[in-house]
Amino acid sequence: MIDLERDGDVFVLRMTGGENRLGEALLDRLHQVLDTVEKSEGDAALVTTGEGKFYSNGLDLAGLSGVGADEVEAVLGKLHELFARLLAFPVATVAAINGHAFAAGAMLALAQDFRIMRTGRGFVCLPEIDLATGQPLTPGMYALLDARLSRAAFHEALVSGRRYPAEQALTRGLVDEALPQERVLPRALERARELAGKDRATLVALKRGLFASALEALGRPLADAPAQRR
Repeated sequence: MIDLERDGDVFVLRMTGGENRLGEALLDRLHQVLDTVEKSEGDAALVTTGEGKFYSNGLDLAGLSGVGADEVEAVLGKLHELFARLLAFPVATVAAINGHAFAAGAMLALAQDFRIMRTGRGFVCLPEIDLATGQPLTPGMYALLDARLSRAAFHEALVSGRRYPAEQALTRGLVDEALPQERVLPRALERARELAGKDRATLVALKRGLFASALEALGRPLADAPAQRR
């Protein structure tokens, strides 16, 4: 499901579950792996990536179908916790987007400090407009996206459901670099190494200040979160 290896100062978290849909088991494992990285000593940074044609294809909607409201809220709570944790993670984070990053999978990448995406295959997409669920995003998700994207890019992505290849994702600010497949992971490792020596306490404090509104929204109980964005 997840492999974690260390390449010098950089931890590489590789999701190996096919589409890497974010269900309870995968979310629990992601938190366990983040615990390992967070408890490490000395210089460190984190790179996340997938396998094959998927980075993450979003929430495990099939696994949530037919379960009760409490179970759905528990999974969404773990997802919110993951996004908040990555936003203020004590080491630098880089998403090496090897393929499709859809919905919550795109948000997983956007919760990290930097994103490098492969050209030629794979899309970043917020497809909720086409899912017709009636209540597609939580307030915490809105806050995360609002913190990471320009208003124009956010609006276009949400109302169009457009699938952005790497080059278009770059021009919209969804990713920071677009490179051929063979260069994505090496470049992500390079960027991570450049930041591995940053002081953890200072980094956390800066991130918490930068993303204060999103962290507040993600940290509230889902039923109590505000329904409107600023």
